[in-house]
Amino acid sequence: MSKLIINAVGPATSVQDAGRHGTQRYGLPPSGAMDPLALAAGNALLGNAAFAAAIEIGPLGASFTARGALRVALSGAQRPADISGRPLPHNSSVTLADGDVLTLGVARGGVFSYLALEGGIKGELMFGSLAVNARAGLGSPYPRPLQPGDEIAASFARELPDQSIDLPVQSEQPIRVVLGPQHDEFGDAVQAFLDAEWRVSAASDRMGYRLEGESIPHLHGHNVVSDGTVNGSIQIPGNGLPIVLMPDRGTTGGYPKIATVITADLSRLAQTQAGRGFRFKAVTMAEAQAEYRAMAKLLRGLPGLVRAARSSWLDLEALHRANVAGIAVSAFDG
Repeated sequence: MSKLIINAVGPATSVQDAGRHGTQRYGLPPSGAMDPLALAAGNALLGNAAFAAAIEIGPLGASFTARGALRVALSGAQRPADISGRPLPHNSSVTLADGDVLTLGVARGGVFSYLALEGGIKGELMFGSLAVNARAGLGSPYPRPLQPGDEIAASFARELPDQSIDLPVQSEQPIRVVLGPQHDEFGDAVQAFLDAEWRVSAASDRMGYRLEGESIPHLHGHNVVSDGTVNGSIQIPGNGLPIVLMPDRGTTGGYPKIATVITADLSRLAQTQAGRGFRFKAVTMAEAQAEYRAMAKLLRGLPGLVRAARSSWLDLEALHRANVAGIAVSAFDG
């Protein structure tokens, strides 16, 4: 058995999988990965089950040390990464030798990255999942965000070549929503909601993405009888600024919901960096279902996109020592 030691991490780094399902009747949200597609891509690189638990790394950097040989894969948001000075390409797997230090920089293109371990993360299932929900004190092997000094048990690395995966380019189109269930509480302001440019607030977290932009007025006040929520529900509280509910959300809410982000676009929204502008676009339920089927097809096909990795790293010192050019002489010497 090998281990991955956490040297340094930001506050938004935790163990996540597909989340826990069937527990909302008890008031327990699903939690799970903010970007399920990126999680599944990392696991595909290692031959794991699609939604095996991995380390979800927030926008800040992180550092890990291997104890024993283990294979890992990095997916999700683009960020600088190296193993004891050797670059680790994005969306690829690599074997860490005992003592190797994996260093990850600040996210550049997105918010969340995933560090998957061959064989998945070992832990005790809580309501069928290892996913961390810090507010509820649930998750395993630690029921909280990871901290320096934590140890993650991992399978000893098999002797397999490094792999890479080519994913479709993410769309830059508006985030698609289905209107409702209480969009009639906003009248003409629904169109203003769709026409506006929104930005993710720095005050956002795994519970909800707070949006900045023009305030959306209510027709009959901002309180409704509390009812169920889902991932992607867009509530409009008293200040008129939308909150998009994310995996650690409450299971019910008392603010009217103007729309719901379609499942196929939740990963894109989750990877939208604070301060970056975007818009919403309303689609029909049939269109949302068609996009969900397309997403499911992509998820099933991820193992078929895995290829042998091409190494772009050169050990210049070793090349110099090899003296591959032989003995150099001057062309002007007799």
